[in-house]
Amino acid sequence: MLAESITRNSILLGAFAIVTTAIIAATFLNTQSAIEENIRNAEKQALLEIVPGDRHNNSMLDDFLVVDDEQLLGLRKEKKLYIARQDNQVVAVIIPATARDGYTGDIDLIIGINVDGSVAGVRVLSHRETPGLGDKVDYKKSQWVDGFTGKSLHEPKAEQWRVKRDGGVFDQFTGATITPRAVTKAVKQALEYFQDQRTHILPTERTEEKDNG
Repeated sequence: MLAESITRNSILLGAFAIVTTAIIAATFLNTQSAIEENIRNAEKQALLEIVPGDRHNNSMLDDFLVVDDEQLLGLRKEKKLYIARQDNQVVAVIIPATARDGYTGDIDLIIGINVDGSVAGVRVLSHRETPGLGDKVDYKKSQWVDGFTGKSLHEPKAEQWRVKRDGGVFDQFTGATITPRAVTKAVKQALEYFQDQRTHILPTERTEEKDNG
């Protein structure tokens, strides 16, 4: 009787464990899928803030190159460079960058660059800057990053790509210079990266280069 009871309880416990594991696995998969969908929607929204829907008709989230540049983009891991096209013609790219010299650590951002080399827009995706001071790089706190829109490596001149305190043209924040200085440098270096990698990023120019060769 005791042996039968032990066997029966073992079977019940085993069945319970299998069912519980299945429920946990199903819950995880459903939750993971929802998280990934939320992340995708957040990415899509950020991209659309830089290159609005009336400027492109492709799915930027599905049109990308993988980049891992440390020197100019400051990336610590591979990220996606998104491409915006209108009727299959590239109109802009959105480049990921990490400003490693923020006041309290890395500042992750994306920089939209038009095919003419001008800034389409900038958004900070994550940071740990001081609330009320450095966090003004966050678009929810202020529109300071809009000051980069329309700028290029030619306007202003390279030596003016600094905050005003350093002799440049970009505003800093009252009581906080390190954060805007880091973001300004990151945007400039993203423009330099685009200039250096232009023929690799833009397929039409790769084709023209091949034809001319």
